[in-house]
Amino acid sequence: MTDAVVDEKHLQEIFTRVCNRTFNRIDSDGCTSTNDTVILMASGSSGVQISDSNLEQTLMEVCGSLATQLIGDAEGHTKIVSIEVINAGSEDDAVAVGRACARNNLLKCALFGGDPNWGRILAALGTADADFDPADVDVSLNQVMVSRSSGPGDDRNLVDLSGVNISILIDLKSGLHSATIYTNDLSHDYVEENSAYAT
Repeated sequence: MTDAVVDEKHLQEIFTRVCNRTFNRIDSDGCTSTNDTVILMASGSSGVQISDSNLEQTLMEVCGSLATQLIGDAEGHTKIVSIEVINAGSEDDAVAVGRACARNNLLKCALFGGDPNWGRILAALGTADADFDPADVDVSLNQVMVSRSSGPGDDRNLVDLSGVNISILIDLKSGLHSATIYTNDLSHDYVEENSAYAT
């Protein structure tokens, strides 16, 4: 809710762009709900007009924070995972690769177990509808490059996955575009929460 003066058409255009880069870039388990709704209202009661760029930047900050908080509240999670895809041929390719990783149960289980298994990441990339050379991808886990050109990189034992936050950086070496998807791990508690009740 804002009290700024902004017309409906501009507000819709701005909010669509913001949602596409915030709420639509989180992926807890690949499932959506009829409850997944975001609403923005502008009353105009302040009588103040702000620039589109200032409004969009402010909305990006607020919605970005809310989106990552949603991941932090995910059922049964123990890890919050950022998957940053860089040097993609297009933004769509970067999103597709990040989302393929975010929805890969084997990778999410490995992260829950604290296993820096870069092979799981490369396998997930292979399911993405994106243009890149699968034989020339770099992967870093928590700032340790565990895979260079789709082969072994630095010692995987250097990767500390004991904390809550995990960063995955994937360099596709195919262009100039990037995107970040946020997800969480897949834990025993997630299975328990979604299986231990009757509908």
